[in-house]
Amino acid sequence: MQLRYLFTFLFITTVLNVKAQSAQEDVLFFVDDSPVYTSEFLRVYNKNLDLVQDESQKDVDEYLTLFTNYKLKLKEAKALGLDDKPSYKRELSNYRKQLIKSFMTDAKVTDAMVSEAYERISHDIKATHILIKVSENASPKDTLTAYNKILKLRNRALKEGFEEVREEVHNGQTVYGEELGYFSGFRMVYKFETAAFNTKVGDISNPFRTRFGYHIVHVLDKRKSRGERTVAHIMVVEKKGDSLAEKPEVRIQDIYKKINQGEDFHALAKQFSDDKGSASKGGALPSFSSGKLGSQEFEDVAFGLNDLEDISEPFKTKYGWHIVKLIAKKTIPPFEAMRSELEQKVKRDDRSKLIDEALYKSLKEKYNIPKEQPALAYFESILNDDYFKRTWQLPSNFSNDIPKDIPLVKIGKKQFLYKDFGNYLLKVQRKGTQRAPIKSVVLEKYNDFLHSNLVKYQEDNLEIENEEFAHIVNEYRDGLLLFDLMETTIWNAAKTDSIGVETYYKTHKNKYLLPQRIDAVVASSSKQKTLKKVSKLLKKGMGLDQIKALVNSNDKVEVMFTSGIMDAEHQALPKSLQFKKGISRILKHNGTFVVVQVKDVLEKTEQTLEEARGAIMSDYQVYKEEKWLKELSNKYQIKVNQEALNNIKSQIKK
Repeated sequence: MQLRYLFTFLFITTVLNVKAQSAQEDVLFFVDDSPVYTSEFLRVYNKNLDLVQDESQKDVDEYLTLFTNYKLKLKEAKALGLDDKPSYKRELSNYRKQLIKSFMTDAKVTDAMVSEAYERISHDIKATHILIKVSENASPKDTLTAYNKILKLRNRALKEGFEEVREEVHNGQTVYGEELGYFSGFRMVYKFETAAFNTKVGDISNPFRTRFGYHIVHVLDKRKSRGERTVAHIMVVEKKGDSLAEKPEVRIQDIYKKINQGEDFHALAKQFSDDKGSASKGGALPSFSSGKLGSQEFEDVAFGLNDLEDISEPFKTKYGWHIVKLIAKKTIPPFEAMRSELEQKVKRDDRSKLIDEALYKSLKEKYNIPKEQPALAYFESILNDDYFKRTWQLPSNFSNDIPKDIPLVKIGKKQFLYKDFGNYLLKVQRKGTQRAPIKSVVLEKYNDFLHSNLVKYQEDNLEIENEEFAHIVNEYRDGLLLFDLMETTIWNAAKTDSIGVETYYKTHKNKYLLPQRIDAVVASSSKQKTLKKVSKLLKKGMGLDQIKALVNSNDKVEVMFTSGIMDAEHQALPKSLQFKKGISRILKHNGTFVVVQVKDVLEKTEQTLEEARGAIMSDYQVYKEEKWLKELSNKYQIKVNQEALNNIKSQIKK
C-alpha cells in the first residue's frame, strides 16, 4: 500500500492505540463506553506539536476535536467489522513482517556492511565478464564441469587477451561474454560486486560463483563517483499544428542563438521551455546522480559539462530537444548523511545473508542454545539414500513415545521435541536435496530448522519484548483500519454517487470558474527597437512567419513568438498586462521585453461538471465527510472529562 493512502490527516500517522491502561489514569473522554486516556492524548499531541503546519492544530481544543473525530471513525470501523476483513488482516500481517526486518538485525555487522557499501558507491568500476551458466541446485558433477570451463577460459584470457576470448565464447545461452560499462555499489549482485571491487584494474579475477553460475571479471577502470549534478534546461517538444518555422528542432536552434547572443538562459527558460515543472524556476531541475534519470543522453550531456555556467549545444532525447546549463556539482554526500538510506539498501540486498548469520548467532546466545546437539547422531542413524530420492520415511518405531517425545531444543519458553525435527525432515525433503554425506545433510537441515524457529519465536514475541515495535504496529493497525473505512464510506461512495455530485455542483457553481483569458500572440526580444518594428508589422496584419523572416536572420534571432489561449498566470505574460483587445505597449518581463497582441478577451465562465470534475469530486468528498462526522457524533456519544482536559491545558502551558 502506498504511503499517501494510509492516513487522512497528519496527526493520524502518529496515533498510538494504547491497549493497556492503569485503572488510576484519568479518562479524558468516552466514546460511548470506550475510555480514552489523558496519557494517550498528551503523547500524541506532544509528538505532533513540531510537525503540524496548521497553527490551529496546536490549540488543545482544536486538537481535541481532531482526536475525537479520529476515535469516532475507529469506533465506526470496528462496528462495521472492518478489522475482521481478510484483506485488512493480510495487509497488517505483511506490514508487520516488513517492520520486523528493521528490528531483527545485528548492529555491528550491519554497520560494517553499510561502511563497505558507502566505499563502493563512492567509486565506479568499468568491467567486462564471462559467465558459464549453471543452476544453483546443479549436481556436483555439473558444478565441477562449469568450474573447470571457467578456469580454462581464464587461463586462455591471460594468454590471448580477455576481449578476444570474451567475444569468441559468447553464445547468449550457456556462455555470456558481456561489456558491463561503469557500475558502482548495489548495481550488481553482491558476490559479483565484491569480486569486481577486489580485483585490481587490468587484472582478471579468479573464478567465483553467483546464483547465475561461474564468472571471471576483467576490471578495465576504477574511478571516483561522478557525484551529483544540478542543471537547468530548456526543453522544446513537438505540438500539433506547429508550422515549419515552429518545429522543435528549429525553435531550439533559435533559442540557442539567443543564448549565444548574450540573452539570459533562465529568462529564456521561463519564456519558452515546454517543461512546465521547471520553466517557472528558470529551467532548474532537482539534483541527480549517474543512472538516476530516464535518459542516458541527457545524463551524459549533463555530466559532460565541467565548469559552472557551462551551456550545452542543443541535443535530442526521447522527451524532446534540450539545452542544458550546469548550475552545481557535488561529490557523494558524507557518510553520515547517507547512513540511513544505505542501511535500508543493505537489508534488501544479498548482503542481508551475512546480517542473517549474525542474527542467528545473537539469538542463540539470547536463548542459551547449546553449541552441541547430541540428538543429531540419532537422526544420522535413521536417514539413508532414500532422502535424496524424496522417498524417505520416518522409522515405524518413531511413532512410539520414545524417541518422538524426547526434548530436542528449547527456545525461550517453547520446547521442541524429536518429532518436530523428524517432521521437518519429512517436509523439506520434497524440495530435493543434493547428494552429500548423511552427517552433513543432517547438520544442514538442523541448522535450517533451528534458525527458522529462532527467528519465528523472536518475531512472535517481539511486541512483548520491544515496546517501540508494539507502538509502531498499533499505529499502523489503526491507520490501516481508518483508510479502509474512508475508502468504503467516503471515497468510493463519492465516486459512485452521481446524483449527489451533480446536486452539489448545481448548488456550488460559483466556485468553479474559468478565469479571464486572452487569445494572444506574445513577441519577445531583448531589444525594444526590434519590438517597435514587430508591433508595426502586427498592426498591419502580417503573419508571424513573415515577421520572423523580416526581423530574424540565419545568424541572429531577434524575436520569438508565443501564441495561444492564456490566463494571467501564463509564463509568457507580464503581470502588468491589461486584458483588452489590441496591441500592448512594450513591457519588461523576465529580463527581456515583450509586446502582446490580444486578439480576443475571454471573460470568466462557469465550468461544466465535466470540466471541473476533479475539483468537484474533491470538494464533494470533504462535504460528505463533514456530514458523515455529524452522523457519527449522534450515533456515538462523546463525554469529555472537563477536569482532565483542564489538567492537560495546564500541563501544556508549563
